[in-house]
Amino acid sequence: MPRPVHFDMTADNPERAIQFYQSVFGWKFARWDGPMEYWMATTGDEKEPGINGGISKRGQGGMPAMNTIGVPDIDQFSKKVQEGGGKVVQPKMPVPGVGWYAACQDTEGNIFGLMQMDEKAK
Repeated sequence: MPRPVHFDMTADNPERAIQFYQSVFGWKFARWDGPMEYWMATTGDEKEPGINGGISKRGQGGMPAMNTIGVPDIDQFSKKVQEGGGKVVQPKMPVPGVGWYAACQDTEGNIFGLMQMDEKAK
């Protein structure tokens, strides 16, 4: 059964947000070595329940905080989202060295991501 595997948050000032989450919750952050300005968040010990995530700079239109669900086949689950009454709002795209990503919307307007892990994605 697919489960949430990652969360995303945006901030006007990512450094300030990082300082907040570090000081309040003890989260650890590392700058992602990828094609966009992004900081990976480690929220706890791998042996405990929970997920890790990241923070990026908020764009002009803003972006809601959202969860990403890990799936074995992004094409299959993009189709299932649509068959279930949802929408694919950002089609499948590669996240180099990580996998395939698509953004979707459920029947209530909530945005969420789908991620198929594939280190060869380009």
